[in-house]
Amino acid sequence: MGETGRLREGIRAYLLIAAMWIRSTMTYRTSFVLTAVGNLAVTGLDFVTLVLMFAQVDTLGGWTLPEVAFLYGLSVTSFGLADLLIGSADTLGARLRDGSFDTLLVRPAPVLAQVAADRFALRRLGRITQGALVLGWALCAVHVEWTVAKVLLVPVMLVSGAAIFGAVFTAGAAFQFLAQDAAEVQNAFTYGGTTLLQYPPTVFGKDLVRGVTFVLPLAFVNWVPGAYVLGRPYPLGLPGWAAFAPPLVAAGCVALAGLAWRAGLRAYRSTGS
Repeated sequence: MGETGRLREGIRAYLLIAAMWIRSTMTYRTSFVLTAVGNLAVTGLDFVTLVLMFAQVDTLGGWTLPEVAFLYGLSVTSFGLADLLIGSADTLGARLRDGSFDTLLVRPAPVLAQVAADRFALRRLGRITQGALVLGWALCAVHVEWTVAKVLLVPVMLVSGAAIFGAVFTAGAAFQFLAQDAAEVQNAFTYGGTTLLQYPPTVFGKDLVRGVTFVLPLAFVNWVPGAYVLGRPYPLGLPGWAAFAPPLVAAGCVALAGLAWRAGLRAYRSTGS
């Protein structure tokens, strides 16, 4: 089976497993609605914090509330998509420790697809909804001279950002093959990364900005392309074409995460239990 065939089989397996968990969730619809609403409210507290902050100041690092809301909406929505699609990968460590990961290896389906769809949590739509609402308000409130390129760049940022965060989830899962108890380390780069991107780069030191631009390129989720849309200076004085690089950065991150996953899977040794 070629790469295309394996990809097709992986997508099919993922959809089947996710559908099974969705049917299970919909058995208790009231519980699902309450959980989703609770998830939306909890994630919304981050933006409430920003609003309260702006009640005391006019700008944050030189950025206005609608501009920060634009960054926030892009970060939260992109992360929410990745969290919905592959966020379950952060539970891999528990499976490795209790030996249940071995059951995934003997099933006739790609292992990564099984890990990503495991306990597919539809309640995570609350985070996506909240981020999209903030992004929608920001797009209406921010002062931007819209062009075709800027309009098209917004959905590109969301898709590319989700792919970048998805790659981080996958790489974190691969790291758990070595550490077997690294969920908190993984969360520092996923949940911690999206929190970092909710604030403008001007409030952080240059060394940190360099790190999330050239080492772990989370800056291409919203900081770099967002600066182009808002007419802001690029972080670290990057060239103008960098705003259109997110798809390339996302493709590179996905490729590297795939290599890391395969290396981790080859290095896995069963617990024997």
